[in-house]
Amino acid sequence: MNLQFVGATGTVTGSKYLLSSNTTQLLVDCGVFQGLKQLRLRNWASLPFNPSDIQNVLLTHAHIDHSGYIPLLIKNGFRGKIYCSHGTNELCKILLPDSGYLQEEDAHFANKHGFSKHAPALPLYTKEDAENSLKYFHPLDFDREVALTKDLKFTLLPAGHILGASMIKVTNKNTTLLFTGDLGRPHDIIMKPPVSVEQTDYLVIESTYGDRIHPSADPQKELEDVINRTAHRGGVTVIPAFAVGRAQAIIYLISLLKNKRKIPDIPIYLDSPMARDVTSLYCEFGPEHRLSSSECVLMCRDVKIINTSDESKALDGDSTPKVIISASGMATGGRVVHHLKTFISDERNTILFTGFQAAGTRGEALVHGARQIKIYGEYLPVRADIVLSDSLSAHADSQEILEWLAHFKKAPKEVFITHGEPTQADALRLKIQEKFGWTCRVPEYLEKVDLDGER
Repeated sequence: MNLQFVGATGTVTGSKYLLSSNTTQLLVDCGVFQGLKQLRLRNWASLPFNPSDIQNVLLTHAHIDHSGYIPLLIKNGFRGKIYCSHGTNELCKILLPDSGYLQEEDAHFANKHGFSKHAPALPLYTKEDAENSLKYFHPLDFDREVALTKDLKFTLLPAGHILGASMIKVTNKNTTLLFTGDLGRPHDIIMKPPVSVEQTDYLVIESTYGDRIHPSADPQKELEDVINRTAHRGGVTVIPAFAVGRAQAIIYLISLLKNKRKIPDIPIYLDSPMARDVTSLYCEFGPEHRLSSSECVLMCRDVKIINTSDESKALDGDSTPKVIISASGMATGGRVVHHLKTFISDERNTILFTGFQAAGTRGEALVHGARQIKIYGEYLPVRADIVLSDSLSAHADSQEILEWLAHFKKAPKEVFITHGEPTQADALRLKIQEKFGWTCRVPEYLEKVDLDGER
């Protein structure tokens, strides 16, 4: 097998791995790049392979940085099968059309207000493109070995992280290659931990938090303090949240706080139709997470769902204390951007980020102290309180990754460290080498590796 790193190198976005053998070519993950402009431009550039030559896509999970390029891959000639778990399939039915819709809306808004450098601004793909891509999906059970060719097989293994998230083990004759995708945490509030793995010849592992350990703070107490502090000064708490996983963890914790009367009786709004639809899946995929059926119901009891754009706009016309949970989690698009525009310049308000903020995103700029922020072509002063909490992260931190690796009974021939910014990836490389003495590498963008040992 030959492996090429077509994404997620030097960044946490754009995950794509091109795997070639004598009989087939396949992609593991097919995500869009986000954040810095030079990364986003890669979404518009030609791929270093012909999409029509790819026989299959193996998908670790539904997050857009892992799945969001699929409609464009198909638009450019891919006609094979996309394999994933049942949970990932259901989430992609929600996320991909929403991604296409948001891109159309952003392009329309840019054209209407004339702040794009392109005339006209165009979406990367449309909602119709995304809906068309869904017919190529073939969901599978975890732990089921599937043959792609006579010699090439793969298996999906539970990875935690979000509903449906998978590690992917690929076997070619006597050689195995394991992709972790995004590795979940052993003590996540909602998701069950990733399964243990004892052996693989080659390992591709993420490093989002490869240089740090998540704070031991109680996320419920952190949320309680932020909401109370903001409400006390008459402000609004805006929480940019990933619609899959993070939004559900937040509304679950808020439901507990409301039930215990730990926060004031102010309205809690979930302003993300996508997050609404995702939340309904938790009852369907009970075996993958820790919540009981009654807890799934409780999670939605105290949250008011915002469906229409008019309802969303109405939230911005009312400055009384409330909590607004809205996508996207890095404030790169979606309804939360409109809420930021309304509330970010008032010192009574709080913007609470609850996860990793990739370089070049609005979220990253804000958590690093930006005094002004550009939204829809206009620079706005940042006066709201900006808070970052990593205690709700769905990614394993460096120590949790090392603990997961400790289950290996035999050293891999080589570990490829990806899906991390340079500092994080190299820090994890050093930690693995120091603890286990394994051979590790942080690959470069478009680097090719012969898994028989030749570079």
